[in-house]
Amino acid sequence: MATLQPIERDGYFHFDEADCTAAGEALAAQYQDAQPFPHIALDDFLPVDFLRGLLGEFPDSAGKTYFDRDQERFKFSYGPNEIAGARLRGLLMELNSPAVLNFLEAMTGIDGLIADPFFSGGGLHETKSGGHLSVHADFNIHKSMRLERRLNLLIYLNDDWPEDYGGHLELWDQKMEHCRERIAPVLGRAVVFNTALDSYHGQPDPVRCPPERSRRSIATYYYTASADGIAALPQRTTAFRVRPASNDKSDRKFALDHFMRDWVPPKLYRYAAKLNRFK
Repeated sequence: MATLQPIERDGYFHFDEADCTAAGEALAAQYQDAQPFPHIALDDFLPVDFLRGLLGEFPDSAGKTYFDRDQERFKFSYGPNEIAGARLRGLLMELNSPAVLNFLEAMTGIDGLIADPFFSGGGLHETKSGGHLSVHADFNIHKSMRLERRLNLLIYLNDDWPEDYGGHLELWDQKMEHCRERIAPVLGRAVVFNTALDSYHGQPDPVRCPPERSRRSIATYYYTASADGIAALPQRTTAFRVRPASNDKSDRKFALDHFMRDWVPPKLYRYAAKLNRFK
């Protein structure tokens, strides 16, 4: 049975709050005790037949720009306004609902989770054949909402995905010495994990699917607020890391940006940013 069961009425579906809370409570120990950082991989997070019925609504990438650099290659991102299909767009919205927040809070032990109505960096993701995303820790501050990022939820949308297509999500230890888990992106599988400055993860090996296929997923992110706000937190953009004994490329631009944020007075940093010297 799927972890969460969509309830459909009059062409729209939702999740039951009590059922979601109970599902989260049942998984709390498994999630919170996981290494190298709290996480969980759930097969049949949503019913596979339900997700299979949404695949035809995935947006077309024709004419759309994508990430194409050493750290992330052939990766597309789509916000809700780029999704024409009502059911797939509705699912994205329901993943920000109180019911799903109840599930996540009960499972992770993080209270006061806040969904992102802007889907900053989230939404639908697609990586074409040959594409990858290097191991990294995510940005930690939502700039417009001024909140701290705490959780990622990924749901894979890849039906009939053989192991040799690759595209595995890797979770690495805090010292970047060992990959602790590799997760294939098969249809219906979801991954939830804490996002901290040392929650290193990525899809670093190129996807090996045929050119007419691609690696697809839903990505939603969740945040918390604190009485002290974000002023005391280090502000980080996506921080890429290099795996040992690999051909991964370091990202000196972002390393310099983090150094400047930590050591240059804020007024000088903002002036440099306006000149695009460190952005």
